[in-house]
Amino acid sequence: MIENTIQALQIEEIKKEVSQFAMSEIGKQKIQKLLPSIHKRQIEGWLEEVTEAKAVLAKSSSVPLTSIQGIIQALKHLKKGLHLRPDQLTEIYHLIDCAEKLKKFMKDKEFIAPRISSYVHSVYDLSELAAEINRCIRNGQVDDYASKDLLKIRKQIDFQEQKVKEKIEHVVKSSKYSKYLQDTVVSIRNGRYCISVKREFRKQMNGTILDTSASGSTVYMEPSEVGIIQDEVTSLRYEEEAELQKILYQLTDLVEKHEHEIKIAVDTLVQYDVIFAKAKFSQKIDGRAVIINEHHVIKLIEARHPLLGNHAVPLTIDMGIKYDALVITGPNTGGKTVTIKTVGLLTFMAQIGLHLPVKEGSEIAIFHKILVDIGDGQSIEQSLSTFSSRIKNVIDILGEATPQTLVLLDELGSGTDPAEGMGLATAILEELYHKGVTLLATTHYSEIKEYAATKDGFQNASMEFDIQSLKPTYRLLVGKGGDSQAFAIALKLGMHPKIIERAHHITYKEEKDYVSLTEGSLKTMERQLGTNNKHIRNQKHFMKEEQSKKLKHYFNVGDNVKIPYLNEYGIIFKPEDPAGNVIVIVKGEKKLINQKRLELYIRSEELYPEQYDMDIVFESKDNRKKEKQLKKHYVEGLTIEREE
Repeated sequence: MIENTIQALQIEEIKKEVSQFAMSEIGKQKIQKLLPSIHKRQIEGWLEEVTEAKAVLAKSSSVPLTSIQGIIQALKHLKKGLHLRPDQLTEIYHLIDCAEKLKKFMKDKEFIAPRISSYVHSVYDLSELAAEINRCIRNGQVDDYASKDLLKIRKQIDFQEQKVKEKIEHVVKSSKYSKYLQDTVVSIRNGRYCISVKREFRKQMNGTILDTSASGSTVYMEPSEVGIIQDEVTSLRYEEEAELQKILYQLTDLVEKHEHEIKIAVDTLVQYDVIFAKAKFSQKIDGRAVIINEHHVIKLIEARHPLLGNHAVPLTIDMGIKYDALVITGPNTGGKTVTIKTVGLLTFMAQIGLHLPVKEGSEIAIFHKILVDIGDGQSIEQSLSTFSSRIKNVIDILGEATPQTLVLLDELGSGTDPAEGMGLATAILEELYHKGVTLLATTHYSEIKEYAATKDGFQNASMEFDIQSLKPTYRLLVGKGGDSQAFAIALKLGMHPKIIERAHHITYKEEKDYVSLTEGSLKTMERQLGTNNKHIRNQKHFMKEEQSKKLKHYFNVGDNVKIPYLNEYGIIFKPEDPAGNVIVIVKGEKKLINQKRLELYIRSEELYPEQYDMDIVFESKDNRKKEKQLKKHYVEGLTIEREE
């Protein structure tokens, strides 16, 4: 499940983005291994570190941090009987130098960054070690002045090598040997100076053959007087190597004595590297620290998906107090999946100590698990269908879900028979809610939207769709269930409204006036598409046909209706208003209920005789008596009181 969450929420991509700001390879690796914490104080501490680091970067963008990868390799050589190489000792010197510069850098940042500026106090003073390394190692090599003996040996080597050059140049320029030489070029074979001699004169030269040319016509000889001096140089080279080994072992021993202090310096620099990488990422996404809570409240104000940048449409959501389960409906490609991914990803980011791209006042809850079912999850290896694979995933979620779990479900129940899929999806939502999870689910099923509208702890939301442009706006509208917009799109494209009204009735078992909807949007369509557009002509023709027709209410006064979510029956007192709300008398009380939540039980004409006086049903006996008196003559002080 963890792997599924990481992949679905693109967590690795976020870590990769953050790690790009790290200076060291070990810092990058540490960011890639970041795990969410479930401890409030720890998370708040991490977020405070990033806030302080951003304040430091605002004052000084250049932080003295360098790559420390070579030091890790150098420390692995310790206590293995091997000495450190000059380049490895140089890396340690640079580490100590970097630590000292960082200590000075953070010293004057104590006021704006008291928390992270205190971390440098853990770094030990290693200036003596750094000075000794710097004295002995220069330009990646052991310096001549690393020891008196080394200086003496190297001076002798220089002197003897100069003698070798003078001797061999003398031989080359000598008229005595000129006829024996192939040319006057001095060569080096196996580290020793030699001259090129014609093969037939090799015995006339007093010396040692070191090499032969490819053709065999030339031999490379070391003259005897030169060989004696070069033997001395070779001997001195052995002495030099022995002295180098001695110096390097001494430096290695010194490093080993300070190994603990060096590792602390490494850990501290890596810690700063990670913190400042987080801070630079926060700058990139315009992030900020959020309030952390342990009571399942998710309050995001104009949140943006960090991987979408400025292209992300701000998301505002507030759940955990009035409701713990949010059901999001709306058309495909409307942004439902991105919405739940954003909530899951931002929750994970906060719990690994990252700032979030949100407005001030945003809040994130701590969850022990984030369980998701997003995407088809098809498994070719196991020969599972899309639906089977997703149901298996949901079964795992049901098994792991606890009150400390955030669950994200995308297109729940899809991929099978709509009726069964809807029923299964509703049952799953109920079970997860009973387990106490915080839940965000997307769906196309209108029945689930109706279920969420009546179930305590649930809330509907939809993705806004611009019917004029036929494009989604990607804005989340909490408190309002959406639909697929298929009817509205068909209407916009010129389909006859009567066909759409019939489709609406088949789908939702209710009447809806699409003629008025057409009339209201026609002017906008004319502005956008032009008055000669075929779709507009179709709509105008239809409207002329329907202009004289009066639309009837679905419910009439006196109809007996069933109210499923109350499990009660009532009588229609007033038919629906433009918003679709009707007034129903239930057990003597008048209630305003949307017609979508009502079911016709018995029509009024079946209940009452023709031209029946409905006041007998709705008015009190006292009011009817008063009304009869007033119809006969005026009665002073007589009033009739009616509830609105």
